Amino acid sequence: MQGRGLCAAGRADRTFKMRKWISYPHREGTISRQAHADFPAEAIYEREVGRSGFFGPATHLHHKHPPTGWSAWEGPLRPRAFDLNELPHGTPAPWDAPLVLHNAQCKLRIWRCDKAMTQLFRNADGDDLLFIHAGSGELFCDYGHLSYRDGDYILVPRSTSWRIEPASPTTMLLVETSNGAYQLPEKGLVGPHAIFDEAVLDVPAIDDAFRAQQTEDEWQVVIKRRGALSTVTYPYNPLDAIGWHGNLSVARVNWRDIRPLMSHRYHLPPSAHTTFVADGFVICTFVPRPIESDPGALKVPFYHNNDDYDEVIFYHAGDFFSRDNIKPGMLTFHPAGFTHGPHPKAFAKAMTDPKKFTDEVAVMIDARDALEQGPGLASVEWQGYVDSWKPKQA
Repeated sequence: MQGRGLCAAGRADRTFKMRKWISYPHREGTISRQAHADFPAEAIYEREVGRSGFFGPATHLHHKHPPTGWSAWEGPLRPRAFDLNELPHGTPAPWDAPLVLHNAQCKLRIWRCDKAMTQLFRNADGDDLLFIHAGSGELFCDYGHLSYRDGDYILVPRSTSWRIEPASPTTMLLVETSNGAYQLPEKGLVGPHAIFDEAVLDVPAIDDAFRAQQTEDEWQVVIKRRGALSTVTYPYNPLDAIGWHGNLSVARVNWRDIRPLMSHRYHLPPSAHTTFVADGFVICTFVPRPIESDPGALKVPFYHNNDDYDEVIFYHAGDFFSRDNIKPGMLTFHPAGFTHGPHPKAFAKAMTDPKKFTDEVAVMIDARDALEQGPGLASVEWQGYVDSWKPKQA
């Protein structure tokens, strides 16, 4: 009986944590009863003002004019777009890859590699997340051998030695969580199997390909710690494991394995598409999905303030329906502090002739602390991006 009582108490405690008291938000003037749906005819432009990304308190304002309808912009705080395709091509190792954006907790690089790495890499500063934008090949690491293809996320835990052998030229977005680790988001009411089941995560294998590279030839491991590089030489290949057991490993998941949350009556916020969580930032994945079909539902991303987070989107594939003149391999950067949302053309089309399905694939990084641009990024910036919201371009 005592055991049953403890179990019941535990269940009650968990249930209590999943509840919240009903609140009665203040309402003023002409409004919609539901956020992101059924806008009043005289004020169809809704703007969400919120804190803590999309998790904190929020207010929805209805405007007569688009919140992004600026006619001019002066000063450094502005939306930016960069064509990463134009950055220098081909570096032999990931530590030489161009630094795109960075802060104390997060570093973004773009790396193009078309030849097998001749040294192993070991990042002692934090976990690395490799998003394969293009190409395919083989990855060898302490845990074994893993093939990769376009659209793969490969999570490499801190201080793992690894290298790749591209079968075709490979471009990847490298996202380091400095002095931190990647974890999965808490999925709450929808349960742990939503978005993707952890059973779809692949880990390296101790297979014939892995054993075949265990030679007695000299190999070097380049270790990055506090940004400085050290090189350790071995008279053999140190990727010589014959087996392993445990719950720490390199892991792979492809965007094609992601089954997005969606509602036909309500446009979900980007937080619903969170894939990985790190200290100070999150990574979300936008994948193809049906567009909202309810007549009153908003069918494009809503106008919102990003007052607590810098927002970055790397465009991987498809037609980016809320943005004009954006192509795969580009990256947009919206620093915290101003309102943004869909381009005028996209908003107008969503109100009159909305698409039925989106085929876009993109990686979003929301960073709590301000991100700095890496050297050389200004040379690949689309200077006209800030003007692409002007109504005259609708």
